[in-house]
Amino acid sequence: MFTGIVTDLGEITRVDKIPAGLKTRIRTSYDPDGIDIGASIACGGPCHTVVAKGTDEGGNWFEVDSAAETLALTTVSDWKVGMHLNLERSLKMGTELGGHLVLGHVDGLATITKREDHQDSVYFQFRVPMGFAPFIAKKGSVALDGTSLTVNEADNDLFSVFLIPHTLEVTTWSERQVGDKVNLEVDMMARYAARLAEFSKPK
Repeated sequence: MFTGIVTDLGEITRVDKIPAGLKTRIRTSYDPDGIDIGASIACGGPCHTVVAKGTDEGGNWFEVDSAAETLALTTVSDWKVGMHLNLERSLKMGTELGGHLVLGHVDGLATITKREDHQDSVYFQFRVPMGFAPFIAKKGSVALDGTSLTVNEADNDLFSVFLIPHTLEVTTWSERQVGDKVNLEVDMMARYAARLAEFSKPK
């Protein structure tokens, strides 16, 4: 489980095809001695399991495997050497919960339809498949590329967020442009509320 608060900006240094999908090496500031093999790290949103780690002349790194379902549902299939990724290690008991509860289980993709740069913020508008629209509410939470964000406005299949300069500095959001697709994870509470409402309908 995660909070959607990005703690490192990783860089992809290697992508290899394997029978199960892809194996990716990610450069990080995380100390590999503090990462267990099998540990969970959210990489650009999707939760991945660390399968190798180490340090070389370029610095610290870890590797993850991405299976077919992950490649089909997320932007992982577009990963290339040189790309940056928002990273977050799994939540520990007692850790400050600065964002919202995020599972790292991506629901689908949102597409950036508008970007407006202002002096003290950047406005992004997104379009989502209609099936996800009911889970996104004004002032609610959403995880985009692993970043916990507050919804500014929501209308039909469109919603928007404002990002402050700090978020732009420590995440990949400064690189995002109109037309880009991002990993979307709807709020866990909204998902369960919708499921409960489904079963509470008269039959």
